[in-house]
Amino acid sequence: MSEPNYAGNIIIILANLPDFLRTPILKKRMLEFFSMTETEQDEIINNALDAGPTVPFPNFSKLFKTWLEVLTTMSEDQRNLMFLKYFNAITNTPEKLINFNLDGIYEIFSSLDNDKKNVITKTLKNVIFRLEGEQIRKLKLIIPEKSKMEFGI
Repeated sequence: MSEPNYAGNIIIILANLPDFLRTPILKKRMLEFFSMTETEQDEIINNALDAGPTVPFPNFSKLFKTWLEVLTTMSEDQRNLMFLKYFNAITNTPEKLINFNLDGIYEIFSSLDNDKKNVITKTLKNVIFRLEGEQIRKLKLIIPEKSKMEFGI
């Protein structure tokens, strides 16, 4: 019997909150992530990847944009860790991305103001260039062309 997906439930709840509540709650939860053990962090990431596609895209897009905006307020090290954890999970189980609207996710990223987009782009490039050969190969197979060009993959 599987354990309840608490992270997934939190994602669904957050996605349905208005902006003025979503941002501070998401930021608090994201900061808690960095005090967790590596195993707990990996579980959170995997649960988030499982839960994301279950959220209707209009709600998911608001949550994802808020997540990106909150990430821009964190340290470079925190962003590096967060993205590295996601890339590791994605390259370990690339099928988790099948149900995501990757083009829509790219459009959400593109809607950020230029300063925030530059912060995220810089961090993504740093993380991508630290990945091993097989991880890069897998990313190239699953990432949309627009994203590959934007991030130099």
